[in-house]
Amino acid sequence: MDYLTEEEHAKLTEELETLIGLRSELSDRIGRARELGDLKENADYHAAKDEQGHNERKIKDLEERLANATVADTEHVPDDMVFLGTTVRLKNLSNNKEDLYQLVGESSGRFDLDYMEVTSSSELGKALFKARVGETIGVNLPAGRTQFEILSIE
Repeated sequence: MDYLTEEEHAKLTEELETLIGLRSELSDRIGRARELGDLKENADYHAAKDEQGHNERKIKDLEERLANATVADTEHVPDDMVFLGTTVRLKNLSNNKEDLYQLVGESSGRFDLDYMEVTSSSELGKALFKARVGETIGVNLPAGRTQFEILSIE
């Protein structure tokens, strides 16, 4: 099951609506290109058809994702519990390094944030989900098993 924050769900819904809105524009482009004549050598027609196919695949993927996703209910989550959307300060017990992480359903792909995004389906995300401040979690990382202490929720 795919978990999303309310913000992630809203973002995906907005993206879906935008893509659905492109359907008529793409259909018009295909119609105009078709009027230019021979379809075998009509680059505008083929480009518009390719873009239409790509758009429809993205629509289908987003519709499936939203249909199968659960929006996390954060209303009754205790303040000291890590949950979707929570930003948490962790201490790596092997090197005593502290970093900020945010548990997300879907990564934004941004690297200019003050924290690192951790998806709820990753090893670290699974270990963090519903853990509490003060607990130590163990995670199997490529470099081996690593222990993290949950210092605080920011």
